Amino acid sequence: MTNLSAEDRARRIKLILFDVDGVLTDGGIWIFPTSAASPTTAEHAQQMEGKGGYAIHSANMIEAKGFSAHDGAGISLARIGGMKCGVITKRISETVALRARDLRLEYVYMGQSFKMQAVREIMAKESLTLDEIAYVGDDVIDLPVMRECGFAVAVANGRPQVKSAAHWVTPNVGGHGAGRDVVDFILAAKGILDACIEKYIDERNPISPSMDIGNGGNLQ
Repeated sequence: MTNLSAEDRARRIKLILFDVDGVLTDGGIWIFPTSAASPTTAEHAQQMEGKGGYAIHSANMIEAKGFSAHDGAGISLARIGGMKCGVITKRISETVALRARDLRLEYVYMGQSFKMQAVREIMAKESLTLDEIAYVGDDVIDLPVMRECGFAVAVANGRPQVKSAAHWVTPNVGGHGAGRDVVDFILAAKGILDACIEKYIDERNPISPSMDIGNGGNLQ
């Protein structure tokens, strides 16, 4: 498959796997103390006075990340196009779990330092080959998967080594539509992008054009 174009590789894809931080987000991780942290912080600060500083216990913090609505719509389009989607990330995050549930992702693997293990497990469950899997990454931890999968994608903000290993680089950066770029590219390569968009619109527009909403929804 070494001589295949990015479009040729994309046509084979049945499953898209994403890294999270830097791919579905811009890489920023925001950590906020909860209300329960205030007395804990004050007590710990007093205990550590003169000993080089203090930290808030992780149980009293909330992690926040920002996700793109464009990527969310892209996941829906991928599903319409007959593909499944998932995430494989090194971090364990309740925020990611909530977003994955919201998007109804088929696969969510967190705490994965060796991502190929997760990929092979998914392959076995889905009876897929590596040629049928796309992986989207941004940093060197993603390289082992990108070097093996059928369609390796780097986001525009990816590290140079990751871009060098990629079959295609997204126009947009992570957290700002890069995931949607991948879905659109694959669907376009398959020749079904426009049809998937129209089906997406139809599924979310149940009201007949002939219905007069201003008149209580009565047909005219």
